[in-house]
Amino acid sequence: MSSQTLLLGAAFPSPALALAPSRSRSRRLRIRAQVEPSDKSVEIMRKFSEQYARKSGTYFCMDKGVTAVVIKGLAEHKDSIGAPLCPCRHYDDKAAEVGQGFWNCPCVPMRERKECHCMLFLTPENDFAGKEQAITLEEIKEATSKL
Repeated sequence: MSSQTLLLGAAFPSPALALAPSRSRSRRLRIRAQVEPSDKSVEIMRKFSEQYARKSGTYFCMDKGVTAVVIKGLAEHKDSIGAPLCPCRHYDDKAAEVGQGFWNCPCVPMRERKECHCMLFLTPENDFAGKEQAITLEEIKEATSKL
C-alpha cells in the first residue's frame, strides 16, 4: 500500500544500543498513513492488466486475491507517484525507480522473459496460473476490503 511518511525527530534506542549503553544515537520515527487508491486508478489498472494478460498469453493467479492485491498496489502507486511501479518490491527512492522504468509494470523481466515477480501475469505452465484473464472491479474491492 502506498503511504505518506511523517518523520519526527525523536530519539529511540536501537537494539545495538541496548548492548552498548555508552553510545547513543537517535532514529526517526516514521508514521505511515494508509491511502486508498482512487476507483478510477483501480479501474485503469484492472483494464490494463486484463489487456496485457491477453496480449502476452498469460493468466491471472488461481487465487484472485493475489491478482486483486497486486492491481490495487499498482493503482496506489499510480495515484501516489504517477506510474504503475511494481508493488511487490521495496524501493529506497520510488521516484528514481519510476524514472529508470525497469520496475514499471509490465517490468523488464516480464516483457523480456515473462517472469512476473508479483504473480499477476503467469504463463500457462505455472502451477499457480488460473484459467482467467479477467477480474471485475467488484472482485478487487471484495478481495481487498479486509486488508
